[in-house]
Amino acid sequence: MTAKTIDGVALSKLIRAEVATRAAGLAARGRQPGLAVILVGDDPASAVYVRNKVKACEEHGLRSVMEVYPASLGEAELLARIKLLNADASIHGILVQMPLPKHIDPQKVIETIATAKDVDGFSVHSAGALMAGLPGLRPATPWGCMKLIESTGVALKGKHAVVIGRSNTVGKPMALLLLQAHATVTVCHSGTPDLAQHTRQADIVVAAVGRRGTLTADMVKPGAIVIDVGINRNEAGKLCGDVDFEAVREVAGWITPVPGGVGPMTITMLLVNTVQAAEAA
Repeated sequence: MTAKTIDGVALSKLIRAEVATRAAGLAARGRQPGLAVILVGDDPASAVYVRNKVKACEEHGLRSVMEVYPASLGEAELLARIKLLNADASIHGILVQMPLPKHIDPQKVIETIATAKDVDGFSVHSAGALMAGLPGLRPATPWGCMKLIESTGVALKGKHAVVIGRSNTVGKPMALLLLQAHATVTVCHSGTPDLAQHTRQADIVVAAVGRRGTLTADMVKPGAIVIDVGINRNEAGKLCGDVDFEAVREVAGWITPVPGGVGPMTITMLLVNTVQAAEAA
């Protein structure tokens, strides 16, 4: 059996078309959704991510404000700029690209962003709303993963899901979103003694540790849904995920590729969050 590929690019296009329609409706009522993206420093990967986010906004009817500052920017200056954006009614979402220079406390930055504009969904308030099952802005990557899983048509109620990784940005919110969908969830991490024992029982596996070759074919239950969040490079410098794609696809029922799986969905769900924030403003 060869797994069906879950095409993140195709799903992303469908959702972005809906975003454009919602954004146009808001603009017609005088409220064009606005996203401010702040980049501090000259990290090349971060610069690419920021440009992609700004481009996606422009292509789908959202207003984008890109602000680039030198790595020497002081923490107090950055926090003051965020507070001004909080008070700007034309800005509905604020995103500060990570990582930040070492002299700036990332959590302090995240907590300074107004909850209603926290389109990354990383603040303590946003995380608490997710844990309590209350409405709010969800972290884009795990929410995108949920959309990919839902696109298979497989009902999650009663299924066993294993999340590999416990980060605040992906692993933990991923587990909470799966719980909300009535799955039984196991979270594995570097302290888990026998990872394969858990993954072999899983109907859904989400690999999010950033380590190539974490999930191999012998660790996967036949027919399982496998979502690969990892972004790594192999010896040839080619992009790859945490999953041994070629081998696992011969066992799994559904699988996301890298690239072309989770990646496109992250920016897409960021756009959805920005429109949602504008609708609620």
